[in-house]
Amino acid sequence: MIQIIKSYLNFLWNSKNQHGVHSPFVFDLVTKCFYDKTKYLEYSILKEYRKSLLENETIIEVTDFGAGSRVFKSNQRKISAIAKNAGISQKTAELLFRINNYFQPENVLEIGTSLGLATIALSLGNKNSRIITLEGCPQTILIAKNQCQLQNLNNIEFINTKFEDYLKNLQSATRNPQLIYFDGNHSKKATLTYFELLLPTISNDSVWIFDDIHWSKDMEEAWEIIKNHPKVTVTIDTFQWGIVFFRKEQEKEHFIINPNKNISSYIFERIRI
Repeated sequence: MIQIIKSYLNFLWNSKNQHGVHSPFVFDLVTKCFYDKTKYLEYSILKEYRKSLLENETIIEVTDFGAGSRVFKSNQRKISAIAKNAGISQKTAELLFRINNYFQPENVLEIGTSLGLATIALSLGNKNSRIITLEGCPQTILIAKNQCQLQNLNNIEFINTKFEDYLKNLQSATRNPQLIYFDGNHSKKATLTYFELLLPTISNDSVWIFDDIHWSKDMEEAWEIIKNHPKVTVTIDTFQWGIVFFRKEQEKEHFIINPNKNISSYIFERIRI
């Protein structure tokens, strides 16, 4: 807890808004996507689904291959508790929607479906995207799949698998993902393993989003390694996310951006997990 508070205070001290950004590519992303104040109709779908999860007292058996939880001591968990403590927030879901809407990737890979809040945000952001979402827990992925069917979101393929097993066999160049959302295992070893396994798929237009880069000291170490990788050119630290680009025409540069202008409650949400 102390570590994440220190990291957040450091983030607040160093973060900038669009006025501190001199890269045209990042400036456009911040002003046209991060700070886009449009009230998209799709936001109501995200809000209603999150509300339904928070009201769902059903207990399920969770299969957890990740780094574990700071809250849950048992694998038997209420759906409402999972949504409250581990689910993506409304504001973050809206930002993920806007990012997929902004970049319009043809193929998207999500590593960690959970209850599907981020999955639905990605799907609604660009209904022309082909989305593959991976989840190790059969119970949570079933909930997400059922909700997407109710919303007639037909651009999503749900795969119940261990992440590394799937990524080792990701060979089809025609389906290389342009956008990858890493939200499955918040450990240094797993994050770097996924990073290395997916490097052969990168292109100049690749967008990689790593969730919870300040979740632990190990995750911060993983983020520093990723930032310094020779193939990485531009990174954005939003505190919750580390966003990575591989644009060869740009000089290597790292940005710390507050995506909401106003200080969010992210730190208080993450302390609970």
